[in-house]
Amino acid sequence: MAGIFPNAEWLDSFKDYLNSSEKYAQIARKWEGDLLFDIAPSGALTERTLIYLDLWHGKCRDAYMVEEEEKEAAFILQAPFDNFVRVLLGEIDPMQAMMTRKLKVQGSMTYMMRNVPTVLEFVRSAQAVTDHYLGEE
Repeated sequence: MAGIFPNAEWLDSFKDYLNSSEKYAQIARKWEGDLLFDIAPSGALTERTLIYLDLWHGKCRDAYMVEEEEKEAAFILQAPFDNFVRVLLGEIDPMQAMMTRKLKVQGSMTYMMRNVPTVLEFVRSAQAVTDHYLGEE
């Protein structure tokens, strides 16, 4: 069973899924850029949570929870926990969330827009490994 988003067990499941998915490997074969989720407290999440993913040519080379020190990444997605959950539940389209700043993007939005299929498959993969969210019974 996958872990509860956002925790280390969930992240391990997500990394394994990305690295075993032929569909993700094909769609993201040209993607170059690491990613940091900066999840602000809201709802059941009471403290800031940082998740780092090193994504390169359809593989996740590394993924781990980050301590409070700043971590550099090509892309930083910042949002309250509740907005991340709404994206994972499919209540908000990920690209629309970025365009309306429900998910704030630091990094090249142009690159994101040129790689919409990769972004959507990344989110679909995250949805596939997410069984529960922090605060759910």
